Amino acid sequence: MDSTCLWAFAAFSILMAAVARGYAGFGFSMIAIMLLSLVLPPAKTVPAILLLEIAASVWLLPQVWKKIHWRSLVWLSVGVVITTPLGAYLLAVTPPRQLNIAIAVAVLASSILLGRGFSLRVMPNKAWTVLIGMATGLLNGAAALGGPPVILFYFSSPAGVDVSRASLIAYFFFTDCLALGANAVGGLVNGDTMLFGAAMVVPLLLGLMIGSRSYARTSPETFKKAVLLLLAILSSAVLIRSLCGQS
Repeated sequence: MDSTCLWAFAAFSILMAAVARGYAGFGFSMIAIMLLSLVLPPAKTVPAILLLEIAASVWLLPQVWKKIHWRSLVWLSVGVVITTPLGAYLLAVTPPRQLNIAIAVAVLASSILLGRGFSLRVMPNKAWTVLIGMATGLLNGAAALGGPPVILFYFSSPAGVDVSRASLIAYFFFTDCLALGANAVGGLVNGDTMLFGAAMVVPLLLGLMIGSRSYARTSPETFKKAVLLLLAILSSAVLIRSLCGQS
């Protein structure tokens, strides 16, 4: 693929991922990494995606600040701090195909559990919340894909659609900052990372605006169905690529 086609494909990937992020509060990394990994290895794309995730959160946070469930975020963040450096180390030393398989399993598990109606009557206690944060931090540091555990955590909880979406946006801001720092320490952030991030700002913001406006016109029931559909599509795509043995 020549450079012009590569940049065009990257812009399209970021636009599609940003629409999902603006709408659901998650999905940016999963979609962007899956699409970009068709033409680039994870070690080259993950740091740039983390940078764009942070920019997306900065744009979305003022809109949802008052709806964030802060108590759960504190304990989730404790778990993330523990395992994110280990995830970044795995990114540097693990073959791309093994990372893709791990991603496929995590996304598929979340999709199946939510699709079967898994739900919690009360918010999990501190210990379980920390463990979920640890799983998220490991995946986020390794592949910028820590979404599945925390998505399952919030959308299966009694917190409600607005609170779940808002908390996810705040949570990803924290985890992405942490993961980007870990990647920087590991030498994975460089000038190419910054160049790619700057070049993708326009499709990122355009996608976020489209997604946010769509969410504002969506009922809670429709939103939950859309979340399940998004997870199902993502899990199926990752699993197929993994089973086919593509790196």
